[in-house]
Amino acid sequence: MYHDPVLLNESISGLNINPEGIYIDVTFGGGGHAREILKHLTTGRLIAFDQDADALNNTIDDERFILVNHNFSYLKNFLKLHNASKVDGILADLGVSSHQFDVAERGFSTRFNSQLDMRMNQNQPITATDIVNDFDEQELSRIFRDYGEIKNHRCFARAITESRSIKPIETTTDLSNAVSKCFPQHKRNKFLAQVFQALRIEVNNEMQVLRTLLQQSGESLLSGGRLVVISYHSLEDRLVKNFIKSGNFEGKIEKDFYGNPIVDFKQISRKPIMPNDDEIEKNNRARSAKLRIAEKK
Repeated sequence: MYHDPVLLNESISGLNINPEGIYIDVTFGGGGHAREILKHLTTGRLIAFDQDADALNNTIDDERFILVNHNFSYLKNFLKLHNASKVDGILADLGVSSHQFDVAERGFSTRFNSQLDMRMNQNQPITATDIVNDFDEQELSRIFRDYGEIKNHRCFARAITESRSIKPIETTTDLSNAVSKCFPQHKRNKFLAQVFQALRIEVNNEMQVLRTLLQQSGESLLSGGRLVVISYHSLEDRLVKNFIKSGNFEGKIEKDFYGNPIVDFKQISRKPIMPNDDEIEKNNRARSAKLRIAEKK
């Protein structure tokens, strides 16, 4: 099931839609944001991206709409292909869709005992099973440190290498059991969420893909075009915030000869926009969402 789109009204408002413009939804999923964008268009067009084959079942029968079944890191290539090298707005609703979490065999959730998969694109070769069984202890430690922000990351890496030496780790339950000695049981859900997040980011190369998207968005937007990004954890939000503020991922603002900042974007929302209590109650996925809006100078 695809749940209600997160921060729908706020993100559509943030796009400041020109009815005749060209808009990009790089994370089509269930198509909730896309359908709302189309309602605001007259002669405009919407190009959506989703690398997950399941998303193709939600395609919209509308001559103004195109769905590209590829990763959004190929944004510029496909915009050129569809005669849309410069666009009026780009929307990204990052992370894993509710549908992906809810389908047990995809292996994204700790709620089910299933194969450790975690691929957003089911055609790619490497799964989470490959990573936990084949990566060395140092690499696993790096993944949990950098992508799970787990302080005792070495314990998790060692626990996995010890467990797989007895038998391969193949399911979500195998993984949960392998690392269970590294955290107190009353914090089980929190730590497992961090472990699963870290592996998922590694499997799908999510941080590099997001960097590529942000860089290409700066090159693909018309002057006055809007970039609207919904993120779900601090790693994503930090990249988006720094890029909007400074044009790079470190957040260092470079200045010209006269001391003026050299930046491509103007921040429309100084602080991230968060969902209200009603939305969180209706859709639990919204609880960690942060929306940032920027305008191309």
